[in-house]
Amino acid sequence: MAPALRAAALARPAPPCYPAPMAPDLAPGPDRHHGADPAPATHIADPAPDTRPAADLPLLSVVIPMRNEGPNVLPLVTEIAAALDGTPYEVVCVDDGSSDDTGERLLEAASRFPVVALRHARSCGQSAAVISGVLAARAPWIATLDGDGQNDPADIPRLWSRARAEAAAGPVLVAGHRVTRKDSGVKRVTSRIANAIRARLLGDATPDTGCGLKVFPRAMFLDLPRFDHMHRYLPALTLRLGGRVVSEPVNHRPRTRGASNYGTLDRLAVSIYDLLGVIWLKRRWKRPVAERLLPRG
Repeated sequence: MAPALRAAALARPAPPCYPAPMAPDLAPGPDRHHGADPAPATHIADPAPDTRPAADLPLLSVVIPMRNEGPNVLPLVTEIAAALDGTPYEVVCVDDGSSDDTGERLLEAASRFPVVALRHARSCGQSAAVISGVLAARAPWIATLDGDGQNDPADIPRLWSRARAEAAAGPVLVAGHRVTRKDSGVKRVTSRIANAIRARLLGDATPDTGCGLKVFPRAMFLDLPRFDHMHRYLPALTLRLGGRVVSEPVNHRPRTRGASNYGTLDRLAVSIYDLLGVIWLKRRWKRPVAERLLPRG
């Protein structure tokens, strides 16, 4: 299906997200997987089924949550196209209830690039947008990055290559590590403290869990429990599932367009509850090892 036709779904109104802090679930059919029992959620319109031959499907889906990032849409998608030139890919952009021209810019991008555009009727949060994007993705591998342009798309091929090399040993998440951050002093300090606390309490062994640039198998993500703010705990949730986490240094750039839409204070306000919830999830789950019984003789 042509990118512009798939993006036309953006023009259709979608029902609002369920007001509880629960990510929406886009896949009510056989493609839905659950790690934990979900709270009730309102379904956003399912993406149209893909009728393309398997050979025409993308190998990598780049999922980008966006909220009021209109000025960043075309520059970011253009950079992704350059970084993945020669690779069968798609970009799944989720407009998380923007009040600016993000939707219009996504439609423009979809007319020029392999972009799938989705929209939340109102802002449901960054994790909800990531989940919506992964559920709509058609590739076996997912790369996520923030919509503010601070993550460098040029790093995606290297992280994807590392992920595929590591996949021989089992499910893996490759997390970007912003060695030299280009954020405000407040963001850097709060992030450093949060990472230290998470590493101490969750044992996720990840120096920068807040980096939006990550690569992982789509199937693995769909087996993770879904909840608001889960994107900050993907390393711990991957380890809980029995997967592995490796970190790769990545470039980080200053924001040159727009303003931050998912604030530092918002993160701090819910971090304690989230952390306790993930600790509970880890302690309440035992990974079974099932062996198939075969008849004797």
